Amino acid sequence: MLDFPRWKIIGIIGLMLIGVLLSIPTFVPEALTAQYGLPRVNLGLDLSGGSHLMLEADTADLAKQNLAKMEDQVRTEMRRGDPKIDIGDISTTDGRLSFFVRNSAQVDAALERARTLTSPSGMTGQRDWNVAVVDSTRIVLTPTSAGLAAATDSAMQVATEVVRKRIDEMGTKEPTIIRQGADRIVVQVPGLQDPSALKALLGKTAKLEFKLVDLTADPAQVKQGRAPVGSQVLSYPDNPSGVPFIAVQRRAILTGDELIDAKQTFDSQDNAPVVSITFDSQGGRKFARVTQENVGKPFAMILDNKVISAPNINEPILGGQARISGHFTVESANELAISLRSGKLPVALKVIEERTVGPDLGADSIRAGTLASVIAAVAVVVFMFVSYGRFGFYADLAVIINIFIILGVMALFNATLTLPGIAGFVLTIGTAVDANVLINERIREESHRGRNPIQAVEYGYKEASRTIFEANVTHSIAGLIMFALGSGQVKGFAVVLLIGIATSVFTSVVFTRMMVALWLRRARPRALNV
Repeated sequence: MLDFPRWKIIGIIGLMLIGVLLSIPTFVPEALTAQYGLPRVNLGLDLSGGSHLMLEADTADLAKQNLAKMEDQVRTEMRRGDPKIDIGDISTTDGRLSFFVRNSAQVDAALERARTLTSPSGMTGQRDWNVAVVDSTRIVLTPTSAGLAAATDSAMQVATEVVRKRIDEMGTKEPTIIRQGADRIVVQVPGLQDPSALKALLGKTAKLEFKLVDLTADPAQVKQGRAPVGSQVLSYPDNPSGVPFIAVQRRAILTGDELIDAKQTFDSQDNAPVVSITFDSQGGRKFARVTQENVGKPFAMILDNKVISAPNINEPILGGQARISGHFTVESANELAISLRSGKLPVALKVIEERTVGPDLGADSIRAGTLASVIAAVAVVVFMFVSYGRFGFYADLAVIINIFIILGVMALFNATLTLPGIAGFVLTIGTAVDANVLINERIREESHRGRNPIQAVEYGYKEASRTIFEANVTHSIAGLIMFALGSGQVKGFAVVLLIGIATSVFTSVVFTRMMVALWLRRARPRALNV
């Protein structure tokens, strides 16, 4: 019991000092700590105020994308190999893809090739597309529910990361970005009081394409929304001709997937804001080849199926760089650059819920939480000291140090404190002395049985420790389940609870045991006043 060598004492005190020191920047104004990069506890949306958005994926748009992708794959697959399979026009009506095989002798071969384009989805073995022959020469591909669910899940994983990158590019601190359900994303940005810029940024799919303008299209037909086979009519609000539409080839010569950088700059001639983009090596070679082959022809820069500009190719562009010009402001050009840098969203997202929390409400929550914490701490301190005297004083000292260590650990891990987190904090203060109550009551029982002070303390800590660790293991399991399965504020509560469990066991058992051991070694009392 008295075996506390100097190195162990130094180690325990050192760990506690580190925890206390890490908590200090949290109590200092952020302006003073930011310049030194000191860790501090960040306040959540409900404490500091900010914006809450819930985004929902447009699954109908995703289904259309899958159909278009399958259409391209079918065309390519039927043209591959020897012999080539001659098929009619591909239809994508009613959410299904169908086509005729002109040569009835090739139906089986076409069916086999179409099946190679499908893949298993999930654990059931169901494929993402059902392939069947109808009317002897027509092949129909129908997306399955498992395939649509797998496509949605994959798109939402990518969309969550794209949203995270875009918000990080804005320079906001400690955003919370989590998936909710199959097709929703919750975004919480503390400190952001005007979410309009954020909504505009997240609402952009940022699908960038470069396509050649179809010069053979009849302007009268284009006005009516009709284009030649292999082309399409797109919106062109800034068309110099005054016609807000333009015909472009369906096939993209380059896409935003081949970008490595995008930034807002200014045009050297009229100082207008533009977006300068840089392609990767493959994209740069494609862009150089296309511009060499089409000098004098216009090409369209298309963002989210809307033409931004359609300049002429005056000379080959060989440097792997280009500029997107339009009627941009500095802010809109910067937003576009951020969207392009972070990548395109694989599915369109729309805001279905929006809340703004004012800083005054957060300040009230902090005051209420602080008051509750102080009352809880004072009540625990008084109760322990009155009930257990010196041993209660050691427990009180452990509780006070534990508060600072919890904040220090949270700051070290850059954790965010929410209103439920404060509730977890208050709960931790109340339960932090549970271990000492068990220990002190056990010591009191052993002392009443006639054991000397050293034996009573030793048996008290030894016998109570088993119960203490078992109880905290069950608490930890509950906290881990909340952390793993919960989201937002539930996870904030779990973080504080788990940190509090670990630190309270250390301070309540190890630290108080060291203090009692040092007192026993020094005082050698004949009896215990517990």
